[in-house]
Amino acid sequence: MSDSDGKKTLGLRGAPARPGNVKQSFSHGRTKNVVVETKRKRVVVPKPAGAKTGTGANPSLGDPKKRPAGITDSEMERRLKAVQAARARESEEAEARATEEKERAADRERRRAEIDAKEAEEREREESLKAKAEEDARRKEEAEAAAVAAPAPASVAQPASAKLPNTKGGAPAPVVRKKEGDREETNKRNKGNDDRRSGKLTVNQALTGGEGGRQRSMAQMKRKQERQRQKAMGGTVEREKVVRNVNLPPAIVVSELANRMAERVGAVVKALMNNGLMVTQNETIDADTAELIIEEFGHKVVRVSDADVEDVIKEEMDDPKDLVTRPPVITIMGHVDHGKTSLLDAIRKAKVQSGEAGGITQHIGAYQVTTDKGQVLSFLDTPGHAAFTSMRSRGAQVTDIVVLVVAADDAVMPQTIEAINHAKAAKVPMIVAINKIDKYEANPDKVRTDLLQHSVIVEKMSGDVQDVEVSATTGQGLDELLEAIALQAELLELKANPNRAAVGAVIEAQLDVGRGPVATVLIQNGTLRQGDIFVVGEQYGKVRALINDQGERVKEAGPSVPVEVLGLNGTPAAGDVLNVTETEAQAREIAEYRANAAKDKRAAAGAATTLEQLMANAKADETVSELPLLIKADVQGSAEAILQAMEKIGNDEVRVRVLHSGVGAITDTDVGLAEASNAPIIGFNVRANASARATANQKGVEIRYYSVIYDMVDDVKAAASGLLSNEIREHFIGYASIKEVFKVTGVGKVAGCLVTEGKASRAAGVRLLRDDVVIHEGTLKTLKRFKDEVSEVPSGQECGMAFENYEDIRPGDVIEIFTREEVVRTLD
Repeated sequence: MSDSDGKKTLGLRGAPARPGNVKQSFSHGRTKNVVVETKRKRVVVPKPAGAKTGTGANPSLGDPKKRPAGITDSEMERRLKAVQAARARESEEAEARATEEKERAADRERRRAEIDAKEAEEREREESLKAKAEEDARRKEEAEAAAVAAPAPASVAQPASAKLPNTKGGAPAPVVRKKEGDREETNKRNKGNDDRRSGKLTVNQALTGGEGGRQRSMAQMKRKQERQRQKAMGGTVEREKVVRNVNLPPAIVVSELANRMAERVGAVVKALMNNGLMVTQNETIDADTAELIIEEFGHKVVRVSDADVEDVIKEEMDDPKDLVTRPPVITIMGHVDHGKTSLLDAIRKAKVQSGEAGGITQHIGAYQVTTDKGQVLSFLDTPGHAAFTSMRSRGAQVTDIVVLVVAADDAVMPQTIEAINHAKAAKVPMIVAINKIDKYEANPDKVRTDLLQHSVIVEKMSGDVQDVEVSATTGQGLDELLEAIALQAELLELKANPNRAAVGAVIEAQLDVGRGPVATVLIQNGTLRQGDIFVVGEQYGKVRALINDQGERVKEAGPSVPVEVLGLNGTPAAGDVLNVTETEAQAREIAEYRANAAKDKRAAAGAATTLEQLMANAKADETVSELPLLIKADVQGSAEAILQAMEKIGNDEVRVRVLHSGVGAITDTDVGLAEASNAPIIGFNVRANASARATANQKGVEIRYYSVIYDMVDDVKAAASGLLSNEIREHFIGYASIKEVFKVTGVGKVAGCLVTEGKASRAAGVRLLRDDVVIHEGTLKTLKRFKDEVSEVPSGQECGMAFENYEDIRPGDVIEIFTREEVVRTLD
């Protein structure tokens, strides 16, 4: 509360009252009272009669007649003592604050005096050093003059102290010696100098930062001492200009330019302003402007660009002494169903063709074969379908010899002509293998005659192209074909340097569920070893494992050796070049640069830059109907071929637009994108996982599976054109999981299965899935329940299954049971 003079008083129990609570004052006898209103009750505070009235006291408190009832003298006295104690505390606190302020002022004065004393000592020391230097110079000059004037014997006989001449009286100059007290004073002064620091840094100095704040480094102290010495000697200190090589990209920020030149940012900004550019330190300038500024500051310019990161993988010329003979790379090319893979199987003594869907090759296969004579040959098998043009082109680019397979009963076909053109474009020699010579309707002379129309003249027609009549079924002519390949390879004199960083070409790439991204690479030069760091296209990685064409792990792969490479961070594109780098940072930097460049290229290709292009795009969107698709394939080459085939489907009224194409099983992400775009999903030799199947059924997304590219292209073409024919629709009636594999005499391998969904039917078709990828498609040879042959097995029961002409089954594989039916499609 406040009294009438504005001073602070106390309310009930000595607590400060709110201002403005004094209502009235009244006097009663000797005691004057003050009426105080609090939040809850009205209190009268008495004051003794002897107290002074006026500023700080109220005379009405001393009137006992006006004291309210219930307030005794002792209570009144206690309250007055509390008021007095509170006033005493306030006065003590005020005195303490005043004392503290005086001590702080004295401390500031003391520190200021210490700083002044240090500066005075520094000036005295500098003056003494300068005087000493001048005295030494003067003595040196006098000594030289005395040595010239004095005779030689005298200089030998007299002590050194007597040789100092006096310019005035001829007497020797007195030797100035420091007294012991002066030496101690100098040592104390140097010891107490805070500007100098020792070489060791204590924990206390590091934590407290020293008494003077930031400490100077030893190098800075040495530079300061050197400047002081030069100043004392009367010389001028000039710092040497450091000329730097400044790497200059196409565009650079002003602050980064100053940092690379080791100049102040303000100086660089000032130089730019003097050249007419009003910029700040955070703005970007072009390379030409930055070059003028760099030359103005006296530095050297080194022009660089983002593409310079690829300089570490540039082609190196090998010393002819390091080259050794390497196996030739032979590519089998030709029209579809002319027996390319069957011919290679006959050479390899394997059965690759039997595992291909529809009996046609849809991937590039890379194999290495050792002939009976011990010669090693690397073969590439390319598909013959029209959709796989890019695959054949890649095969011709990485090969040394092209074997053109032409069926004797079919002669030259469109893909045969395309293969001839690829071989000519790649400038590689060609060997014509006339296959199916064992057939009754075979006519090899017609093949040779048809080849003349495409400038391919075989040896039997007096040309320079070797031709061999072969039969993949009977083995006729295989030895002659291998001899022709060996002769051609010997003429080419193929050599490579195995003792260098590996360089290879990606033949095929896929995303394996268990192993991650896998790339089939043909090593062209050098040796690829396990643990090497490499970059391939827009991806990079470290070689985790190398697997040859026989499925065996190897430690290294030399020139002309095809291997599967594990350890990539992503799936590369087929045809990318693999280069080994020294560090992972280099590989990552190159991959990021290539990814950004490809992204910019795609953005530039899809952007409309003129008004006419914008109008044309808008008009095309109004008139053209689109069929959106999502495509997932088992390997990168198949996805690329399908994408190219889809782009060719359509006309001015309808077209196919591929929203997304990728490698691997169909996932929930693909189903979500298809639902948002109202597009079907096409799976080429892949399947959707269980979660994706459930999501697709719930959201009504159609998923179509294909194993042969013919059927897929024809289906999409029919849907896009509206000419829909009868559709072969598949109905999945069940799934079975293989628990164990048994070998039964007379039957072969039998899979012990558990039917997990639907039912298993003896008459239905089956597919073998391994990691959601189709391994085999066919029919069942047997379906047994215990020892009895049954036609159906319901869900939840165990059974035994054996496949027709296929025994590569493993525990953990999944059997997909399905039926086919023809459905007449009509437009809605």
